[in-house]
Amino acid sequence: MAIVAPVFILLLLAIVEFSMMFFAQLSMQYAVREATRYAITGQSNLDPNSSNQQRYAAVVQKMKDSSLGMYGKVAPVISVNGTSYAPASYSNGMFGAAGALIVVQMDCDWTFTTPIISKLFTNGKYHFVVAATMRNEQFP
Repeated sequence: MAIVAPVFILLLLAIVEFSMMFFAQLSMQYAVREATRYAITGQSNLDPNSSNQQRYAAVVQKMKDSSLGMYGKVAPVISVNGTSYAPASYSNGMFGAAGALIVVQMDCDWTFTTPIISKLFTNGKYHFVVAATMRNEQFP
């Protein structure tokens, strides 16, 4: 038992850790797709600021709502049509005008909590990119 238990527990933790990593990747892919679907409509009704609703804030809020709680854990960097945006530089024009083709991409890092598994990855992080491409609808 003393020989087998540590190996078994390590294997079990590795399975759980990798499962969480893949869950985060799939959740963020879903969040980007849903946010892009919302962005192409040109709406801004999901912005929490009801007095001055902004399109970019509504799209980011849709991303957060659709990520199943993973948005804050993966430190995302949002890129639209190849241009990376920091949260301070978000603007309504970043998602394009009516009829424009937009590519929303998110660079994410999953940080491992298990020390032995984190040594298998650079800086203990798994880097992944998720993206969605759609054409904006004709909105006012």
